[in-house]
Amino acid sequence: MIPFRRKQLLTFAIAGAAFAVSPAFADIKIGFNVPLTGFAAADGKSALEGAKLAVAQANAKGGVAGQKLDLVIYDDQASPKEAVPVATKLVEKDKVVGAVSGSYSGSTRAAAAIFQAGKVPYVVAYAIHPEITLAGDYMFRTAAMGEVQGRAGSMLVNNLGKKKVVMITLKNDFGQALAAGFKEGAPKFGLQIVNEYEYGMPDRQFGALVSKVKSDNPDIIYASGYYFTAGPLVSQLRSAGVNVPIIGQEGYDSDKFMEIAGPASEGVYVTTSLDRDSDSPVTKAFLADYHKATNTNADMVAASAYTATSVLIEGLKKTNGKGGEPLKTALAAGSYETPIGKLSFNDLHEVKKDVQVQIVKDKAFHRHSVITGPLLTPPSKPAK
Repeated sequence: MIPFRRKQLLTFAIAGAAFAVSPAFADIKIGFNVPLTGFAAADGKSALEGAKLAVAQANAKGGVAGQKLDLVIYDDQASPKEAVPVATKLVEKDKVVGAVSGSYSGSTRAAAAIFQAGKVPYVVAYAIHPEITLAGDYMFRTAAMGEVQGRAGSMLVNNLGKKKVVMITLKNDFGQALAAGFKEGAPKFGLQIVNEYEYGMPDRQFGALVSKVKSDNPDIIYASGYYFTAGPLVSQLRSAGVNVPIIGQEGYDSDKFMEIAGPASEGVYVTTSLDRDSDSPVTKAFLADYHKATNTNADMVAASAYTATSVLIEGLKKTNGKGGEPLKTALAAGSYETPIGKLSFNDLHEVKKDVQVQIVKDKAFHRHSVITGPLLTPPSKPAK
């Protein structure tokens, strides 16, 4: 835990770095909460670079209504405890017209209530928990929610001709939402869930779990996790001789997964948002621009944060920079061409989009297939 004074200085230093994107006294402020320290810092860095690129490109084209955009950045450490004061500062002190979550589900859920109460539209890049959009009508999500991604995982198992599944589930909002969707989809394809094993975020040694999976002798494994948990898990499964296909999700979608897992990452399937082999001019331009700006390859987190920030900027263009109700209405009515597909929002402000399946080949992510169909339809507003 960083002492408050040190953390405050760090936050201001990080926020100050954003001024390289736009002038220090920019006219239109966009809030951005993101984990820049702690366990999720690598994802936070990708998210920040994606958001900064979107703002830089918009400012290079004249900003919004002749005004420059200012990305106001705070480190939430992917912690609900940190996210609440961060969101409060963005609403009350910085008076942002809109905000983007570049963070995980727990911190995003905590921040959502603050932005909803302040009537500040909040566009969520990659946090997938279903309760986020239920916080209110100022919430928007550009990612497929967790249950949808889980159902896509069950479709992939069926498409691969497998039936006997072991689930390995991370015990947090992310893992549990994915597991719920997978279990919902499994009966539709006659899948047999032989066993489900849970593990915690700090876990890196999986010997006992791997032994149980091996004895289950499944046809395929559906394993949720982030790159820093998935890397060791996949490596240890392969080292133990468990060679059946493994399906991961967007948390695997990072070059760091391949670095950690090494050769064991080869052949792993990942359901995600970003297709590196896409023919879309928007996706190809983003991948090239991101690499030019950062000298690194874009991952799902970078593409999703870029998308969420770009969507918010498009809404601001329609309102000439106004926030509140006009911005909420403009966002809800829009249709957006993005690096992760063509997006529009339903009445719950969720998106219906295809799920990309990438496979690791020769130390890189490549297209395997695309999951589509009615099973990917997100929920609408709850009936009154």
